[in-house]
Amino acid sequence: MFTIKTFSGAVLALAMGVMGVITAPAARAETVALNPDHPDRHTVVRGDTLWGISSRFLRDPWQWQEVWRINPDIQNPHRIYPGDVVFLTMQDGQPVLQVEPGPAHPRNSSPASESVLAQSSAAHATVTPTGLRVVKLSPQVRMAGLDLAIPTIPMDIINPFLLRARVVTQEEMNDAPYIVSLEEGRVSSGMGQKAYVRNLADNAGMQFGVFHQTVAYRNPGAKREDVLGYEAIQVAEARVDRFGDPATLMLTASYRETLLGDRLLPMTQEEINPFLLPRAYDKPTPGKIVAVVDGVSKIGQYQVVAINLGTRDGVEPGHVFIVNQAGTQVRDGVQPARKGNIVTLPEERAGVLLVFRPFERVSYALVVTAEKEIRQYDAVVAP
Repeated sequence: MFTIKTFSGAVLALAMGVMGVITAPAARAETVALNPDHPDRHTVVRGDTLWGISSRFLRDPWQWQEVWRINPDIQNPHRIYPGDVVFLTMQDGQPVLQVEPGPAHPRNSSPASESVLAQSSAAHATVTPTGLRVVKLSPQVRMAGLDLAIPTIPMDIINPFLLRARVVTQEEMNDAPYIVSLEEGRVSSGMGQKAYVRNLADNAGMQFGVFHQTVAYRNPGAKREDVLGYEAIQVAEARVDRFGDPATLMLTASYRETLLGDRLLPMTQEEINPFLLPRAYDKPTPGKIVAVVDGVSKIGQYQVVAINLGTRDGVEPGHVFIVNQAGTQVRDGVQPARKGNIVTLPEERAGVLLVFRPFERVSYALVVTAEKEIRQYDAVVAP
């Protein structure tokens, strides 16, 4: 039987400078509880995440920054690398986590080399039988300035939602150019084939993403027309070969089948920081899980969900929410004749979410902890 050890107060703010111990005043924090099974030391290995390491030491991993002590010998103090050793000590009666740099730690790397996730195109050249050299551009995930620091959460799980998914409004979908026909009357098409598009302005640009509208995100019990947003999944990339009504497109890359009615949206070059800073959502606004990606009814760890809170509610990447399982209804069998004999049980904590991509009214979040079965329409609240 273990007893959770608790400590009050923040220990140290994150460093604001590059060399030396430069700190900002730390705000007073809620009680920090250590994981009862915490180790004294952990050697970072490839495949670790900041959340996973935090979970080893802390009961509530989003409180990492409240007990994180910057090592003045490390030029990029917010990065942890395979081979580094994270260790727990006590200073002035408070728990402190520090890092001992491993042999592969880039102590002298430039701040400009911090890794960001981006979408780029790789060129692949082939030669046809007639001697013509053909260069095809295909999009790929790029880690700019890759320095092998461990990310906050598993990037392979969320990459599709960073690069191939958007939440758009009904107006955006209605106004977007749409595929009215495919080459040779096909019902679906792929890379290297033509598509014909209406509603494309002559000055709209040359490169587009082709998107398929899938799920409508609605609040529980909302009217059909009350939509928070629509999930749009990118199925292809396209280049305009000829403007007109219809315009002619060439599908230059394909991720899924392109269908009649698919929409064109401008290509974006978003850069996503994989080193999210986990922290508690600090507003009282409650929310709900409004959709589960892939349509499963029961949600487990490392599944992606959509919640009905977004940037207009102050949600930012890295914000953490507690999932409360909706209370079930039971019949009062002790006094069945009593008025109100259907009783709703209290909500129970079921897991933890970390937001990695917010939109205006909807956010994508990863289930980082699943303590009980999580379902659509479970409540999400600030820790």
